[in-house]
Amino acid sequence: MFSIAALVPSPPVLVPELCGGRSEVAETGPAAEVARVRAAALAAAGELAGVGRWTVVGVDTDGAGQPAAALPAVSPVPVGVDHDSAAVAPSPVRELGPETAGTFRGFGADVTVALSPAAPTAEPDPCAPLPVLIAAWLRGRVAPGATASALLIAPGAAPAACLAAGERLRAALDAEPEPHGVLVVADGATTLSTGAPGYFRPEAPRFQRGLDDALDAGDRAALRALDPGLCAELGVGGRAAHQALAGLFGPDAADPVVRTYYRDAPFGVGYHVSVWRQGDDREGRSR
Repeated sequence: MFSIAALVPSPPVLVPELCGGRSEVAETGPAAEVARVRAAALAAAGELAGVGRWTVVGVDTDGAGQPAAALPAVSPVPVGVDHDSAAVAPSPVRELGPETAGTFRGFGADVTVALSPAAPTAEPDPCAPLPVLIAAWLRGRVAPGATASALLIAPGAAPAACLAAGERLRAALDAEPEPHGVLVVADGATTLSTGAPGYFRPEAPRFQRGLDDALDAGDRAALRALDPGLCAELGVGGRAAHQALAGLFGPDAADPVVRTYYRDAPFGVGYHVSVWRQGDDREGRSR
């Protein structure tokens, strides 16, 4: 059954080896910002530590963190239908299993991570998507015995497809007898300062505040209403995953109870870290 969800961002600098191996909490400067985001992400993921099975939800990217719109993602051919003759419609969703292992080599350090303790020790995938790498690193730090799989959504997927992906995941998890956690890896706008990856857009700060407020409140309607075109303009790479998160809680009568660990925009990128529970679960309401 579905148990709990956590939302974390995807800056590779969460991994200490990518910042010279420094993991201590600095008092000021960029290192202090990194330390705060890292501590929040570890705390949020740590709330999933008591759950033995995870599903990671993120936006499909290549191994360098770029949107992977061209990556193949097809819906399965029904059993008994010839693969060569069947018309296979493109799907906005791609799945990776617990055997997946990857490396942060493309980001500057050959740190190998995996979605399960039983992942093969062979050469890790150098093109593993960034959300999978981040989730696998967090799993290894807070729940090394947990087993995860990944659900990756195309960055340009329509809102209805994103919501449907979250709803299907919820139905599948609720049909299982064992508790199951979901780790959503998604960033906000990348246009919040002149030093941001997408430079500065005057409308971006107001948009990010609205997104953060919606995430703080577990406002499913606001997340469903995110406009793909505006999000693309403002560099909101996590839009599809945010809407899948709304779909995950779609069957519930009330909006979820959210505990926010972090909301800020260091380096001009919006990061939100939170833990989400069903609306009738009051645990974790205080922030």
